[in-house]
Amino acid sequence: MDIILASQSPRRRELLERMGMEHFRVVTPDIDEHMDRDLSPDELVKRISAEKAQAVARQVADPHAVIIAADTVVALDGAALGKPSDEKDAFAMLSALSGKKHQVYTGVSVMSAQGLQSVSERTEVAFRALTEEEIRSYIATGEPMDKAGAYGIQGYGALLIEGIWGDYYNVMGLPVCRLGRMLAQVGVDCLKLAAGG
Repeated sequence: MDIILASQSPRRRELLERMGMEHFRVVTPDIDEHMDRDLSPDELVKRISAEKAQAVARQVADPHAVIIAADTVVALDGAALGKPSDEKDAFAMLSALSGKKHQVYTGVSVMSAQGLQSVSERTEVAFRALTEEEIRSYIATGEPMDKAGAYGIQGYGALLIEGIWGDYYNVMGLPVCRLGRMLAQVGVDCLKLAAGG
């Protein structure tokens, strides 16, 4: 079975490998990921992940492939925060998140011969209060620049976080438990793959 990850994200590749999938390929979807401000964050990520899966399905034209696509946004007070455009944008995002709770939404789509499944997973994260100096130092690491909400929970960004409620891996960009259940529905048993079967 051809398993395809429709994402350039090194974190998503790593998480698929942790799920027992050693043999998959990466195909980058060719879509416009603009944020539609009329959609709620959970609807937005579901729509974008579905568009990514459908775009890759057109690119590979293999009806038996299982395509996995995802999209993640951080939401503060209902407004979606994507990846920062520059350091000034990262500073604004991190300043807004400082001392507050926010939500991380990841939309996951699995496309197979059985059709398209799309879901959204939500995790709540609390930032501690940050000083301007801490924010500038974190930005200087370079870590925030390619991440939704301008932080990476799996890296130095962990130093900013007081609490998390929900799936940790969702904050990294792929809700592993939810995806495992979705894959099982289309005949991909991650635990069996991990055991060498």
